[in-house]
Amino acid sequence: MKKNIINLLFVSSFLFTGCSETKKEDTLKNTNQLNKSEESISNKTIPDVSKEDYAIISTSYGDMTIQFFEGAAPKHVESFKTHASNGFYNGTIFHRVIPGFMIQGGDPNTKGENKASYGTGGHAAKYYGIGIEEDSKTWSIPAEFNNIKHSRGILSMARSNDPNSGGSQFFICAANVPHLNGKYTVFGQVVEGDEIIDQIINLPRDARDNPNRRVEMSVRIEQREK
Repeated sequence: MKKNIINLLFVSSFLFTGCSETKKEDTLKNTNQLNKSEESISNKTIPDVSKEDYAIISTSYGDMTIQFFEGAAPKHVESFKTHASNGFYNGTIFHRVIPGFMIQGGDPNTKGENKASYGTGGHAAKYYGIGIEEDSKTWSIPAEFNNIKHSRGILSMARSNDPNSGGSQFFICAANVPHLNGKYTVFGQVVEGDEIIDQIINLPRDARDNPNRRVEMSVRIEQREK
C-alpha cells in the first residue's frame, strides 16, 4: 500500500511539474512574440500629424507659400503635390496674366519657345479614372467643386469647358472673382508672398495675355508645424 501511495505521489508530482514547464514555455513564447511585435511597430515610419505640407512657388520676384485645402479637394491637392515633388513644374512659366483677375501657370508646353502652344498642355499626376490609363498625357482630375470662394490669393485649377478636365495648369486669383465660385476647383491659398502676385500681373503682355518677359517658376513641397 505504501509503495502504491509513493508511486501515485511521484506521478502527480511529475504531472504538476510538466504543467509548470509548459506554462513557462508558453509565457516565454508569448513574451518573445510581443517583443517581436513591438520591434516591428517601432521599425515602421509613423506619420508626423503635427506637420502639414505647403507648396513654395519660387520666382525671380520672390516666393509664394501655398497652404492646401486637402479636405475640400484631395485629388487636386495630391496631383499638385506629386507634380511638385517630381519637378514637373520647374522651368514652366506664368503664361497668362490678367490684371484684376488672375495669374495662370503650370503648363509644361511653356518650357519651350512656341507661344502658340502655351495653355494647351498639362495633365494629372496620376490616373483618376479619366483618360487612357496607359497614356499619362490624357489623364485628368474629376471636379471637386466646393464652397470656398474665389477671393484674392486663392489657388484654383484651370480647365476646359469640361468640368472634369483639370490637369496641371492652375491659377492664383489677384482679386475676388465670385463668378468662378462653384465652377472651378479651389484647392489652396497663398499665405505668404501675396505681393508677388501684383508684381507678376502688372508685367507688360501681348494680345494673348502672355507676359513679354518669361516668369519661370520652381515648385517644392515643404513641411511645417501646424
